[in-house]
Amino acid sequence: MIGYYAHHHGVGHITRADAIARSMAQSMTVLSSRSRPARHAASEWIELPIDVNEFAEDSAAQNSSADGLLHWAPHDVDGLTDRMAVIAQWVTRERPSAVVVDVSVEVAMFLRLMGVRVIVMAIPGERSDPVHALAYRAATHIIAPWSRQVYDPVWLRPYADKITFSGSISRFADRERTGERTGDTVVVLGAAGGTSLTRDLVASWSAVDARFEFRALGVAGGDWVDDVWPLLCTAALVVTHAGQNAVADLAASCAPAIVVPQSRPFGEQDATGRALAHRAVADVLDEWPSVAHWCSAATRALELGGHRWAALQTGGAPARAALAIEQSAPRRTRP
Repeated sequence: MIGYYAHHHGVGHITRADAIARSMAQSMTVLSSRSRPARHAASEWIELPIDVNEFAEDSAAQNSSADGLLHWAPHDVDGLTDRMAVIAQWVTRERPSAVVVDVSVEVAMFLRLMGVRVIVMAIPGERSDPVHALAYRAATHIIAPWSRQVYDPVWLRPYADKITFSGSISRFADRERTGERTGDTVVVLGAAGGTSLTRDLVASWSAVDARFEFRALGVAGGDWVDDVWPLLCTAALVVTHAGQNAVADLAASCAPAIVVPQSRPFGEQDATGRALAHRAVADVLDEWPSVAHWCSAATRALELGGHRWAALQTGGAPARAALAIEQSAPRRTRP
């Protein structure tokens, strides 16, 4: 059995776990503070207590980094104690071959101290700090869920002998295309993890650009679509943030795009945006286009087109990640 710790911020980590689970020969148990989505491919789901207090101001938050050794280890937070206990009980009961950690330095080290093989999912951004290095050094293997030819950060190079660059992992990898690009719809994607994009801004773009109809999804006050794949396949243009799953899904669809990185810890989306801009994959902007600049931004993105998304190597990426995980986790014979 393979375990998969999926962080609860946004939905990207559990979405990636689902894509990988569908390509694995071994069963996967997901451990997360998020509830199990419908039709997730994990064989079992362990719901973990949340690791924060219900109130913001509390002495527990003092020295939550353990004097800079960790990212989040506050004193006196019952949820943190309880979630580690649940993880320990599960490991004791099931004896997993390995656990993928996506992502938490603290969970990675806790599992490693229990003698479990840990496979760390790397995240873009500036991760050269000692805390991240602790997890990468302790890992049995590291999965970088992107294409090395697009993004090859210096801070990962010391671990080159235990890294698999899987390509960008999309839930739509290897799915057949649905329809053709009609040339008249702009799909605007929000984010479960938060975005500064508003429906009013999208409406202002629509007011000055008669070339397109606009469809806002996941934006506050906008629609939500469970299966966005047909829209990505037919859209003339997609406007989105630079989250890993959004970028991977765009790459799978090869849609022309405007990408606007959002503020995230350690500059995660900024790093992704710079990599896409360097390869001229999409029109990458520092902020959402103003009304005055919308038409020129859209025209640039359309001129770039979507053919350079192939560099992200989404085809087969979940299977490559699954193979690397299973090769790092020999099956255990229970006593």
